[in-house]
Amino acid sequence: MNALLRLTLLRTMPALFFLAAAIVPASAEAAVTAGAAAAEKGGAMVSLPAGTYRPLYGKAGDGETRVEAFRLDRDPVTRGEFLAFVRANPEWRRSQVRGVHADRATYLNDWTGDLEAGTARTLRLPVTWVSWSAARAFCESSGKRLPTVKEWEYAAAASAGERDASRDPAFLQRLTSEYARRGLGLRDIGELEPNAWGVRGLHEMTWEWVEDFNSVLVSDDSRGVGAREFDQVCASAAIGATDPSNYAAFLRYAVRAGLEGRSAMGSLGFRCAI
Repeated sequence: MNALLRLTLLRTMPALFFLAAAIVPASAEAAVTAGAAAAEKGGAMVSLPAGTYRPLYGKAGDGETRVEAFRLDRDPVTRGEFLAFVRANPEWRRSQVRGVHADRATYLNDWTGDLEAGTARTLRLPVTWVSWSAARAFCESSGKRLPTVKEWEYAAAASAGERDASRDPAFLQRLTSEYARRGLGLRDIGELEPNAWGVRGLHEMTWEWVEDFNSVLVSDDSRGVGAREFDQVCASAAIGATDPSNYAAFLRYAVRAGLEGRSAMGSLGFRCAI
């Protein structure tokens, strides 16, 4: 190496070092912010065509229920995405929620502060401990909404290879086994496998909020839509079930039946629809 080249390198090395230092996050807070930004870039949606599904509960003689075409988030909403939401909407921070909107004792219970949702790695996990009211507000903030029961069930009836596996005993048994492990840990959304529609994570880790979660008793209408938040309570039973052997569906409906609009659980998340 000649003398002129060595001199040039010596003069440019401080500038290169400064540039590299500027690129690398200078603190743990900056790293978490970068992780949140990466998580926000998810947001892919899947288009589902119109079709039918057979609800677990219905009136005698009812056939399958029609579902109009809609779009559904490919993945559950992450902690990083919800962190960005509460940053932009202070009324949904842990210290600010009140009354019917969320239970202060459980809302975002695994966060260590209003804007402390975890590390860059955990920001890619599904958000949990979120109330129905907060989930609705999140979806509305991006021009979306929560899916209805029938939309969610229609999408969730798909296995990895079949768009309607609701009568496949092996598929239903696998779901029952997965539901038994609820609350035993969450995974990065990138590790989830898509079903035949291309939707991921409907069964593997968390229960999910739906718009009309309180309509699970006997009807398939959306009487929960627009109801007062403190009236979002219902009950469910096996009488009148269209398929008494579908234990996975019973578990989903039982969970929904026990919820209020302000409820929050470590195994309960959500995704949005259009």
